[in-house]
Amino acid sequence: MDTSLENLKWEEVVVPPIKNLSKQQSLTDRQQENHDILIKSLAEDRRYDNRRPAAACIVYKSLLHWHSFEAEKTNIFDRIIHTIRSSVENAESSGELAYWLSTTSTLLYLLQNTLKASSSSTKVPNRSRTATGNLFNRMVQNARSSSSGLGISNGYSGMVGRADTTSMIEAKYPAVRFKQQLTAYVEKIYGTMRDSLKREISAILTLCIQAPRAGRVRASRGSLKSIHSSALSRQASSVHWQNIVKCLNHTLETMNNNYVPPMIIRKTFSQVFAFMNVQLFNSLLLRRECCSFSNGEFLKAGLQELEQWCSRTTEEYAGTSWDELQHIRQAVGFLVLHQKSHKTLEEITDELCPVLSISQIYRIGTMFWDDKYGAQGLSQEVIGNMRTMTTDDSITTPNSSFLLDDDSSIPISLDDIARLMLDINPTDVEPPPLLRQNSQFHFLLQQHTD
Repeated sequence: MDTSLENLKWEEVVVPPIKNLSKQQSLTDRQQENHDILIKSLAEDRRYDNRRPAAACIVYKSLLHWHSFEAEKTNIFDRIIHTIRSSVENAESSGELAYWLSTTSTLLYLLQNTLKASSSSTKVPNRSRTATGNLFNRMVQNARSSSSGLGISNGYSGMVGRADTTSMIEAKYPAVRFKQQLTAYVEKIYGTMRDSLKREISAILTLCIQAPRAGRVRASRGSLKSIHSSALSRQASSVHWQNIVKCLNHTLETMNNNYVPPMIIRKTFSQVFAFMNVQLFNSLLLRRECCSFSNGEFLKAGLQELEQWCSRTTEEYAGTSWDELQHIRQAVGFLVLHQKSHKTLEEITDELCPVLSISQIYRIGTMFWDDKYGAQGLSQEVIGNMRTMTTDDSITTPNSSFLLDDDSSIPISLDDIARLMLDINPTDVEPPPLLRQNSQFHFLLQQHTD
């Protein structure tokens, strides 16, 4: 009898509750189907709804509705990232990249204004990419501790304007990791588009650093040969710089058509202009034949094309782009300066070339030659003073260089992301037919009301 009792107890312990398991399995299967449909929609639905990437808003609303941000374990985030990764890697045009830059930055914006990191979720392994790690660390440090509800409405409050920290959701580790991965993809796509524009422009810049030989033929002023020579030089200058302007306009149009946030557009052009500044300035300092009066005029005409582009584009998109060209602008200003021999060191360093170092001014000053008027360069006194100062600098800073370095960092912080589009509201985005016709996604049709 004891044996029978033991057997009975054993059976009670090990026999699974079939009904409960079946119900749980059914819920899991249904959720898996929901995930599959959402991923399919993310990959295929590339609409914009009132200047918002629809997929970003729909993914956000779905994750919020499913309480995925509060889940200790889920694979939906990895599936979303995999879809983004595959789409970005297979992108065949800058337009596709701009779409995913808009989508990932919008989704990251929504998360930044919804999630706060819990104490347990901050222990995330370091990633190899330093820049993204720094962004993530700042995100953790900026997370505010506050009580939060877990209702669906909590995710929507604060979407218009700044987030209401009292209604922010305490994200578990998978959600925090998802946010980190999204940050990395915003950086990756931004860097890819920026570097692509740099490569396009770089090939043209080699034609812009030095005036065509026809433009530097010595001839008497006013002669037909001189006039023809100058006309060829101006025409060549215009063509090369206009090709650069075409590249800039194409990128601007592509980003605008895909509603990439203006802040990201501004940073793109600012870094590309900084790149042009480095390339032109360094080439000037490395090639004596470029440091002539007529070549200064050639460069000045080209820079005016860029100045006009910045003016037409407006500060909303051009940002600080024109200011990024200060080194080459001041160097060109020196080349085309008349009566250099009358200028004092203070006038050169404080008024004409305040951004340039003494070694840079000395380099340009000693390489300058006037191929147009045959005028003298800087006075021997100024050259001598600069030589002494340059020698002293080389002793105190032996590894210093007169060349500039290009900055290839990603200048986008999570604080920037949080301020991207303060008026975005994801609640009224129209779902695609694939989701609208599915009863499991009817929550997408319900607009939030305060």
